[in-house]
Amino acid sequence: MTAATIPSAPKPDSLPENTVRAAVPQVARGFVLGAVDVVPGVSGGTAALVLGIYRHLISSLHHISKTATRALRGDLPGAKNGVRRIPALWLGGLGLGIVTVVFLLAGPLEHALTNHPVALAGLFLGLIVAAVLLCWRQLYSTTPLTFALVAVAAVVTFFLLGLSPASTGAASEPPAIWVYFFAGAVAICAMILPGISGSFLLVLMGMYVHVLAAVATRNFLVLGIFVLGAATGLALAASGLNWLLGRYHDLVLAAMIGLMIGSVRLLWPWPSGLGGTELALPTLATFWLPALLAVSGFALVMGADLLARKVRGSDPGVEV
Repeated sequence: MTAATIPSAPKPDSLPENTVRAAVPQVARGFVLGAVDVVPGVSGGTAALVLGIYRHLISSLHHISKTATRALRGDLPGAKNGVRRIPALWLGGLGLGIVTVVFLLAGPLEHALTNHPVALAGLFLGLIVAAVLLCWRQLYSTTPLTFALVAVAAVVTFFLLGLSPASTGAASEPPAIWVYFFAGAVAICAMILPGISGSFLLVLMGMYVHVLAAVATRNFLVLGIFVLGAATGLALAASGLNWLLGRYHDLVLAAMIGLMIGSVRLLWPWPSGLGGTELALPTLATFWLPALLAVSGFALVMGADLLARKVRGSDPGVEV
């Protein structure tokens, strides 16, 4: 998932109402976020802003992280008070919607990865190009160091992706089970980092199809390991990533922009799309469908961002 803005420290009064009445609408919002989360490049943060829940979501995650930290430090009274304030019903409604849609979409996406890798690569490419533009717009200033970091990150990513013959296609062998823990820990960081999605990170790690397959086949052991990794990553990385963004905002973004530009090596549709990292020019017969999907994906992300900016303009309190 990507974030459309940089989450700052949440306000103490920004936790959502923890009632059934407040939780029920979150199921529908969870449907939207779940659909966004399974597609690489689409900004879950933008979707949360459009839905008006971004501030509450980030505040709730920070509150849970703080409560867990207090418990680990032995501050049991503080942890107990924090547990009481966790908006479990609100988060539960949102989680129910997200999980439902993820399970519904995993099968069709896995089928598309197996049978239409070139077309799907076109769609993902358009999504990532839009994400690069949105990330670039979030830079406070552009300096020679910014451009140099983007270039270095892009070249290194492009080169490293070319070294591995592994593809994102379904034909690759499933990894060791511990790799799912690592993948969950890394992918969850996209909830905090602006401009990059968890699904996209899974694509870069070659784990996207394997996680989709685990969801589609209801492999709850693998999914449990993945979720445990995500929870661990969120607990460990939240403070560190916020610290980096607060002090080295443009450098962090520049590195991510370069990472996404370099990923074109993996997302280029021709000749085999998501089936490999080799590159070729398209033929007239193979050009049109991936190109059309790329334009559609680009328009989808830019349209969602435009809507999010309108929401932010009419309700500044949406952001934290």
